[in-house]
Amino acid sequence: MSRKSSRPRAAALQYDPGRDRAPRLVARGEGHLAERILALAREHGVPVHEDRALVDVLARIDLGAQIPPELYRVVAEIIAFVYRLQQGEATRGEGRQAPHAEPPDR
Repeated sequence: MSRKSSRPRAAALQYDPGRDRAPRLVARGEGHLAERILALAREHGVPVHEDRALVDVLARIDLGAQIPPELYRVVAEIIAFVYRLQQGEATRGEGRQAPHAEPPDR
């Protein structure tokens, strides 16, 4: 019987619309490394979105690679939410939690 790890996992994306066609995976890790990725994000004011299924898919992408087209919609929703936060358009009721969207089955 196989159990899913309860260790934290994290992935970080970077997107520069002037340079990139799609967001790139710039960091990923499990355990201590995931905790460090999350700590750095919080330290620098980067919003954190929790989605285990999305992290599972991102964990299979090479570092530095652009996300595959199958993830465009789910990642675009998260980027749009972050943009609204940065522009001050998010309401108090939304908080800092990005909308939940299911990544495609892979």
